[in-house]
Amino acid sequence: MRSTPFAFALTILLAACSGGTTVGGTPEGVANANQVAAPARGSLIGGVTPVPIALSATVSASTAQPSALGDFFNAAQAGTTDISGPPQCAVSVYRVHYNTVGGAGEPTDASATVMVPSGSGTSCADSRPVLLYAHGTSLQKSYDMADLANNTEARLAAAVFAAQGFIVVAPNYTGYGGSSLGYHPYLDRDAQAADMIDALRAARAAFPSIGARDSGKLMVTGYSQGGYVAVATQRTMQLQAGAEFAVTAAAGMSGPYAMVEFGDQLFGGAPRDGATVVVPFIINAGQHAGARLYNTPGDIYESQYAAGIVDLGPGTLGSSDLVNLGKLPATARFAADSMPQTAGYTQYFGPGNLIRSAYRAAYLADMAAHPCSQNAPSPLACAPAQALRAWLVRNDLRSYKPAMPLLLCGGDGDPTVPWFNTADSYIFFKASGADVIQLDIDSSLDGINDFFRLPKIGFAAAKAALRASQGGDAVASSYHAGLVAPFCMAATRDWFQSILAR
Repeated sequence: MRSTPFAFALTILLAACSGGTTVGGTPEGVANANQVAAPARGSLIGGVTPVPIALSATVSASTAQPSALGDFFNAAQAGTTDISGPPQCAVSVYRVHYNTVGGAGEPTDASATVMVPSGSGTSCADSRPVLLYAHGTSLQKSYDMADLANNTEARLAAAVFAAQGFIVVAPNYTGYGGSSLGYHPYLDRDAQAADMIDALRAARAAFPSIGARDSGKLMVTGYSQGGYVAVATQRTMQLQAGAEFAVTAAAGMSGPYAMVEFGDQLFGGAPRDGATVVVPFIINAGQHAGARLYNTPGDIYESQYAAGIVDLGPGTLGSSDLVNLGKLPATARFAADSMPQTAGYTQYFGPGNLIRSAYRAAYLADMAAHPCSQNAPSPLACAPAQALRAWLVRNDLRSYKPAMPLLLCGGDGDPTVPWFNTADSYIFFKASGADVIQLDIDSSLDGINDFFRLPKIGFAAAKAALRASQGGDAVASSYHAGLVAPFCMAATRDWFQSILAR
């Protein structure tokens, strides 16, 4: 691998928590009568749409051959194939539109991308494994995993997975990519899993018409928000739809699986990068799902933000636009005099803050009265009375035993999704008896036979080169989406291939 930084600017802000819809389509507290006229979940809406791959400003291909793909990937981001490996297969891209449900179980629609590998090589011919991929957070409602030319994460998924022989099914999520839903069930555990499952159902229905031959092997993965969504999807498939879905292996990458611990640290005085966007997304999702997190937005948010914060995203504006328009603060989550404040996190406390001090005080009081994450094997042995903490506990993924091999990959220096999400979830799953592996991509080699040797070496080289050329601040700002993402994806792909080879 080259020792140059692989500074991907994935449209990933982070991840968070949520929950509401069962795989069958009726959420807790929603009457079956609401579902009477709903179309079948996972059914296709219209036909399958081929999406030409814009290899350059003047050249597009319905099926891009390996050599052209390699040039395309490296032209968009130098060094891509050093990490992904040279493309082995040609790739065709399709878009499907399907019926699904929102956070309250309401019928809605969404879209997904299907990337189909082809070719005569052993990695491309015959039937292929299916990889269900969950993407990271975006504020852009137009987000589309079929747009390889302009979507960095989609292009990376194509390079790492599709061009190496996986049939990739990548939902855009409800609220995005042409969906009519007016909000996004942001890491609502059950609603997002339902959407992923319905996307896979729709893709399976489309496979015969697009030449995708399913081997019967199903892998589930995703990054950041998508890391959480991937594990949540595997959980729902296992607990509610085992007869329909048999997951071969799953991998979560840099996801916030330990949701109540994550929330408690944020409110406890250690907010994280992107928190002024993430918290409203979480709260909006919970409110739509019927969690009754507030009576009016002013119960939680300062008056300058309360009037316009409901359904603020996804939309057409980015985070900097929202800050410039006064819709959100840049970093000030809490008031300057709000206590406690963890050393090193003072930038998240200041004037023009987002969260009312009285609301934070109520959250902290519930933390003291109902502590969670006190016992690693039983982190959810708690019963919060405060509505947001109860919502976080409901959607914390440390609540089941995965029945198939699970990889949790991340970096221990992540300033956006803290490492404890991976480490503490690994401890829980391991204690439950699950077949789980923890990979810190930012760790030293575990001997010369370390299975993850190449991605670890590549990550270390990329980080060192970025630090040397631009300094430590550049490493911190690029760490979550730019540095960790591509190397965790490559490590996940290699691990999946080892599972398939057993």
